Amino acid sequence: MEVMVEDFGVFLSKKSERVQLKKDGKVFAEHALFNVDQITIANRGISLSVDLIEDCMERGIQINFMSSSGKPYAKITSPSLNATVVTRREQMMAYLDERAKQFACEIVAAKTKNQINLLKYFGKYRRNAAPELFEDIQASIEKMEKIRSSIDKLPDLNIDEIRGQLLSIEGRIGEAYWNSIGQIIPEELGFEGREHQNAKDPVNSAINYGYGILYSRVWGAIILAGLEPFAGFLHVDRPGKPSLVLDMVEEFRQPVVDRAIFGWLNKGGKISLDDEGLTKDTRSEIAARVIERLDGVESYEGKKQKLRHIIQEQSRRLATFLRGQRRYEAFVSAW
Repeated sequence: MEVMVEDFGVFLSKKSERVQLKKDGKVFAEHALFNVDQITIANRGISLSVDLIEDCMERGIQINFMSSSGKPYAKITSPSLNATVVTRREQMMAYLDERAKQFACEIVAAKTKNQINLLKYFGKYRRNAAPELFEDIQASIEKMEKIRSSIDKLPDLNIDEIRGQLLSIEGRIGEAYWNSIGQIIPEELGFEGREHQNAKDPVNSAINYGYGILYSRVWGAIILAGLEPFAGFLHVDRPGKPSLVLDMVEEFRQPVVDRAIFGWLNKGGKISLDDEGLTKDTRSEIAARVIERLDGVESYEGKKQKLRHIIQEQSRRLATFLRGQRRYEAFVSAW
């Protein structure tokens, strides 16, 4: 399980074999440490004991820190968890050969297929209830499939030479996807298109907060797989930019966050804002929805597995791909 703490003034400490949460000197929650795989601190004014940090590191429990807008800004993890030198050496060398292009193309192919599948998922409930909207969604899907087919036609060049073409494909499909999402979610939410950083409208603020939770989960999986979070392939390397995290997040945005948030909004979910952005209650609701989705199951490797486990397995699959031991296949969710 993931322990997520958002209340100002909470103190986390270790009590026997449990993590204990206190506020105003009173215990309001306890969790057995053997059940915890991550702790996420999602507000200011929260403190934790050194004893708890030490025990978490011994158990491999990562501690994440994210702002109230959903931006991850720190992570505490044991250095012994990512000491796979061979994997990191291969990761660096892969940038210069065909592995970089193969991985980047696979990520874009999976992301765009997940966008298509999510539109199919929402569209199937509108076939009879809103036939005109259903036809519009189908037209978008056909357009997206046509653009997507051009991924296979990209030349066998270094990733730096084809990145622009690949991102253009991703962008054109993304435009069609977000236009359809704008038709699917309630009109009164006022969604006018996708905005990334510093978004002020309710829907984009909610999406960005959900993606922040997903970033922390993917970042942790990458570290446990022995990979370097700052050395990606699809996203350009820049100081302080975890480009591999951004790469790996792409195949899980729709199955985890978009499905959770848009499904909630279509069932009457409300997003509240104050002067600082999303209200605490809204952040808690979004976090609960995303974490519940992470615990949801999907077909993977011939059996049903939780999405949080699939994220970890995909990171390990990438590590084995970079070491030349198997092909990388990105995760595509069913609809």
